[in-house]
Amino acid sequence: MVTIVKKFGGTSVGDVTRIRNAAKLVSDHIKKTNDKVTVVVSAMAGETNKLIALAKSCVSEPTLRELDVLVSTGEQVTIALMAMALNELGHSAKSFTAQQAHIATDRNFCKAQIQDIDSLNLKAAIDCGIIPVVAGFQGIDADGDITTLGRGGSDITAVAIAAALKADACYIYTDVKGVYSTDPRVSSNARLLPQVCHEEMLELASLGAKVLHPRSVYFAMAYKIPLCVLSTFEPDAGMTWIVKEEELMEKPIVTGITHRTDEAKISVHKLPAESVALSTLFQAMAEENIYIDMITQTGFDGKNTDVSFTVLDEDSTKALEIVKKMVPSLNAQGVECDRNIAKVSVVGIGMRYHSGVAAKVFQALASENITVQMISTSEIKISVIVPRKYWEVAVRTLHDAFYKDNVEISEEAA
Repeated sequence: MVTIVKKFGGTSVGDVTRIRNAAKLVSDHIKKTNDKVTVVVSAMAGETNKLIALAKSCVSEPTLRELDVLVSTGEQVTIALMAMALNELGHSAKSFTAQQAHIATDRNFCKAQIQDIDSLNLKAAIDCGIIPVVAGFQGIDADGDITTLGRGGSDITAVAIAAALKADACYIYTDVKGVYSTDPRVSSNARLLPQVCHEEMLELASLGAKVLHPRSVYFAMAYKIPLCVLSTFEPDAGMTWIVKEEELMEKPIVTGITHRTDEAKISVHKLPAESVALSTLFQAMAEENIYIDMITQTGFDGKNTDVSFTVLDEDSTKALEIVKKMVPSLNAQGVECDRNIAKVSVVGIGMRYHSGVAAKVFQALASENITVQMISTSEIKISVIVPRKYWEVAVRTLHDAFYKDNVEISEEAA
């Protein structure tokens, strides 16, 4: 018998009408296929933000442990309502908190990572013909404290549970029809992609595509879980399967164009051109859990160099303060922060087998006189930092440049 996991995001369960609609989708699937289904849900849309705002209205700096206790209640409401809705439709359903589902995490409050899922409770329920309805986004650490997984954490929960149950597939229901070649709100020429491989989706998610959390894609790739992204409101209007590369029916040179406008660039001027200086600088960032994305080095004169790196906007003030304090000890000249930047990326598995992609990227940007400030590449992506005011033009221009004649890579060439 087929085992699947169905995950419904906050918009999909935004009110009781939508919860009943999601429950009907589950019910219809079971009646049609007789599959064993486990459901994972997020909090209702906006509920987590309301709870965070509530905490900040009470105290200026909520302690992270108590904040996790508070925000985790959003999912507890949804699992109970979803189980009720499924029961009313004639199914036997039971809600599971993270503790009841045995979702073990580390102790990193608000940004915890799943370490293990003991699936015995879930399997026992399934074997008894019960539909488990599991709270996404939350876990339990070794001390028994409630933790949360950060934004998009319900995706991670769903795929992790699919891995623990050795499920045949994990369906992610959202408010869009699937994964597009770029943001359809930016380009009217955006195309719904029927298939994307795990590596491409991991890059797309990391580089700004908000359909799936990057760690959920990593789980799916590591445990070989097929993912399907589809709309809760138009489930028959199309979908995207995230599969292994060898299962792709098509291999376009470029699969998608993504963007991020939530990063800032920090530049350290006249830093001594010694590895120890770079080590000291980035060790200080690591100790404060500040994630570094892109790094470039310019103006090398044999003794000194200018180093620029990007961080999330939310970390930029903290990072700037740290570097300012370090400037004297690093023997650097100074530091500045530029928040008026955007990262635009071109992603495609076919880039492995085709030359000229970089040339086409820069030709397209040059045609719109868009200045490139930083560049980062891998086998299947090219990312550039551009002035933030030009990001929409950059996305549309690059999408049109590659999708105008986006040839496919044949199996022979691959």
